[in-house]
Amino acid sequence: MTITNVYDKSKLIELIHEHALKLGQFTLASGKTASFYLDCRKLTLTGEGANVIAAGMLDLIKSDLPDAVGGMAIGADPITAAIVTCAWQQDLNLRGFIVRKEPKEHGTGQQVEGPVVSGDRAVLVEDVVTTGGSSVRAIEYAREFGLQVDKVLAVVDREQGAAENFRNAGVELESLVKLSELNIPV
Repeated sequence: MTITNVYDKSKLIELIHEHALKLGQFTLASGKTASFYLDCRKLTLTGEGANVIAAGMLDLIKSDLPDAVGGMAIGADPITAAIVTCAWQQDLNLRGFIVRKEPKEHGTGQQVEGPVVSGDRAVLVEDVVTTGGSSVRAIEYAREFGLQVDKVLAVVDREQGAAENFRNAGVELESLVKLSELNIPV
């Protein structure tokens, strides 16, 4: 097996179909219903999937590398870890962070964890975005901490309002794959 940190979009689409796509009736985090579900944790928690995603996301930010990448626990955690590992392998200085849904009730009581400090430029990462509601909350928490967030990277954009909601929050959305590119048989 050869390990590569080169992004391959067709490989990502193949992996999404193989590991993450479930057909049926589902209620999404946005409250909307759908005839399919994309469970990208089935992909981000595999070595191959994590590597393909990290390579793609790193390609999107490499020309304007932020100080850190991270997002809402737990969906963003494996993506964050993969990106910072891939960056380190390419001699790029990039740190990760985790945004908790609720502030920690013991220790330092922080809602944002990791080797980040107020003033750091940060990019938020997500597996799948529909309307972007949970990401907007993560952006708010990260900004309250003092991070400068102006971009969200998603594995899949379901193309159902997230880009507009992010623009309203002063954030740009970039995705590795748009729903329309997946050719889901529904």
